Parts: sequence; structure tokens; C-alpha cells
Amino acid sequence: MMKPSMLRSLHSAATRGASNISRRGYASEPGPERKVAVLGAAGGIGQPLSLLMKLNPLVSSLSLYDIAGTPGVAADVSHINTRSKVVGYQGEEELGKALEGADVVIIPAGVPRKPGMTRDDLFNINAGIVKALCTAISKYCPHALVNMISNPVNSTVPIAAEIFKKAGTYDEKRLFGVTTLDVVRAKTFYAGKANVPVDGVNVPVVGGHAGITILPLFSQATPKANLDDDIIKALTKRTQEGGTEVVEAKAGKGSATLSMAYAGALFADACLKGLNGVPDVVECSFVQSTVTELPFFASKVRLGKNGVEEVLGLGALSDFEQQGLESLKGELKSSIEKGIKFANQ
Repeated sequence: MMKPSMLRSLHSAATRGASNISRRGYASEPGPERKVAVLGAAGGIGQPLSLLMKLNPLVSSLSLYDIAGTPGVAADVSHINTRSKVVGYQGEEELGKALEGADVVIIPAGVPRKPGMTRDDLFNINAGIVKALCTAISKYCPHALVNMISNPVNSTVPIAAEIFKKAGTYDEKRLFGVTTLDVVRAKTFYAGKANVPVDGVNVPVVGGHAGITILPLFSQATPKANLDDDIIKALTKRTQEGGTEVVEAKAGKGSATLSMAYAGALFADACLKGLNGVPDVVECSFVQSTVTELPFFASKVRLGKNGVEEVLGLGALSDFEQQGLESLKGELKSSIEKGIKFANQ
């Protein structure tokens, strides 16, 4: 995964070409032609995400789409002296052109969470947006890897799966719920308490992408730190409530847009590396899964040329984590079912 020194690495990659950046950073070799489409590119997540994708040397064509405001974002981002060509598209009539030939489609489209709003409140608006976008994806780029950021991810990923099934284009290996922000937060919070450099930290996060469905596995964190049980519980709660922490800190004027854009860029980069045949690219993601009895579940996933190469198991859990796993299943199950029901209305 990308180190916090990302921008230095990116600048070096952009200006000096193939410098040796570690596999955890953005790749430095341009590689094959790859088109990335960002749907919702003029929004709070979409704009910084578009910037970060413009900085990624693996992207040769960057397609930015939104219902309005995209030409300005595209013009702004296009002035950055990196490899990719940028085109902005706006309005439903241009969605097809935005998607044609895309290798990776990232979907941050939708409305953000406001104070007092649950992820559930977002459901009807964002579910409708996702349904329309996935209908277009199935028509214009059915083989693209789809990175779902639009909340509630626990429901929007099942919605997308149902839409693709109806269109006859569903491939479970190519649909991902982006839960990377949970991993990013878990790493940051753990490093602070364990007093270790954050760029060497790894923490798997499993389950879903809302509240108690987010289950960080601090017992598997590396480097190992013998933190007290009460600290582990507090870190778990903070990871689960990270989104609310940001919403409250922004006093109703926004949600986690910048950290989400960073996490979205990290996951898209991992997908591009997988497509390009880089070995051993492993990230956590909410995907179709048989790891539990639930049809979708977030766990570590090995990425490759077809998207998901392998869904990895949970490994050994502590008693606290096992308890968390059992208690999240009911809520996650109902969110998945809600998405399936919406898609089939």
C-alpha cells in the first residue's frame, strides 16, 4: 500500500520516470494503457480522488463524469504534468462515452452523510444513483473492475450485483466494495497507540463498512504490540466510528472526503497493479464471499488480472474479535438483503 510519503514518491515518479518506489507506493513504471473512470468526479470525494488518479502513472486515460461541474474539474486536473489524458463528461447523455473502454470504474457518486444522518438515511438517494450507474456500466464497459465507494456500501454492492445479474454481465471477481478507509484508519490509530511508524503497520479489517459491521483484527496487526484489552476495545470503537468523528469535527459542513479519496486511490492503484500482473497484491475489500454464511463479506482479497484471484480467510481471531464477528452478522445480513430487495423492485 501507498506510504504517507506518497506525494514525494509521486512527484519523483512523474518527473524522473522509473525511480525505484517500493511496491507499497504508486508504481513508477507506466505499464500498459489503462482507462479509469470516476463517476461523481465533481463531488467532495470525486475531486481529490480525480487529482490522486491523475498522479498515478499507471493511468493513461482518466475519464471524469458527473451530472454537472465536470468540465471545470477536468480542465483543472488536466494541467498536471503526468501521463494521463483527462476528459470531463457531464449529464446522463454523456455517461456512455465516459465509460466506454474503462478498465476500472470508481463510484464515489451520491450525497454525503450529514450530522444526525445514519448511513440508512442515505440509502434511497444513493441506491437510486448506483442503480442507474451500474445499468450503464453493464452496457458500456461490462468487463471493468467496479470500485464501489457510494454509501451504504453494505447495500450498494449487492444492488450492483443484482443489476449486473439482470443485464447478464455479473462477474463476482470484478465487483468490489471499497473498505480501504477502515484499514487506513485502523493503521493510523494503532500506530499512535503502539508508538510505531505508521508506514510499517498492517491491520486487516473484515466484515462490512458501517458501524459495528467494521471489525478491525488488531490481534493480527503487525508489528505486534501488546496493547491492553481496554485499548484494543477503544481502538475498535474509534475505527468503527471514524466517519462520525469527521462529520462532527466538520460541524455539519462535510464528511470524510479527503481520507476517503486517499483510500479510494489506494484501492484503485491495487486493482491496476493486479490487472498489470504485479504479484501478491492483497487488500481488504467487501466482495461476494463464502468466508462466512453471508453472501458478501469484507476480508483480505488477492488481486490479479481478472480482479479477485482469491478471497482469503479470516485467520485466528481473539475472543473479542470472535464476539464482534457474531454480533455484526445480523446487521450486515439485513443491509445486504435491503440492497437486493431495492434492486429487484
